[in-house]
Amino acid sequence: MNDGGSPQDTKGSFKDKLIATKQRWAEEGRLLTGRPSHREEDRLPPGQRKTAAWPVLDLGVKPNIPLDRWRLQVDGLVEQPMRLDWAAFQDLPQTDVESDIHCVTAWSRFDNRWRGVAVRDLLARVQPKPEARFVTLHSYDTYTSNLPLEEFAVEDALLATHWNGEPLTLEHGGPMRAVVPQLYFWKSAKWVKRIAFHAGDQPGFWEERGYHNHGDPWREQRYG
Repeated sequence: MNDGGSPQDTKGSFKDKLIATKQRWAEEGRLLTGRPSHREEDRLPPGQRKTAAWPVLDLGVKPNIPLDRWRLQVDGLVEQPMRLDWAAFQDLPQTDVESDIHCVTAWSRFDNRWRGVAVRDLLARVQPKPEARFVTLHSYDTYTSNLPLEEFAVEDALLATHWNGEPLTLEHGGPMRAVVPQLYFWKSAKWVKRIAFHAGDQPGFWEERGYHNHGDPWREQRYG
């Protein structure tokens, strides 16, 4: 899953068994409770259990990109496309936020402290065009995740480089990952290399394999 997971190993072959298992979960509706909840009333969404650990969920592929080769492309329906190297990305305003993680595999971790570039600061620079309504996050492992622009633009969404005061480790998406805390964490792609803006929705890797297209934990939108 790219928390979530990564779809492809370095030789280009898919981790078929793990992917098939996740697709079967979607078909069976595994972990669904049917209990409605609302974020204003309950910090722990339905069907979730609280953990102090941060489980590592991927398909065995962790793209280790040297910082001198790392690039972030921001393009599509924007007025000011950008291509940033690591130094240029670090020169953007840095923001600290605290948020919870809710994983579709039914665990939640509270009070995670992140540091990185606020999505809103990035949007102010690239200036999405009026017709831009959706975003696709592309990862170095070829994983993709789709989001409505309004969800990507929330106040505490971040392109994170640090967690709890330390640089993000490779296993958790370092050197940079998305954090969109109001949605299940498979939407928060690891190892982001491109952010593309579109007029129409383009389902991502897991959305094409039975996961819900939106992914609101409080509505228990695990599968769609």
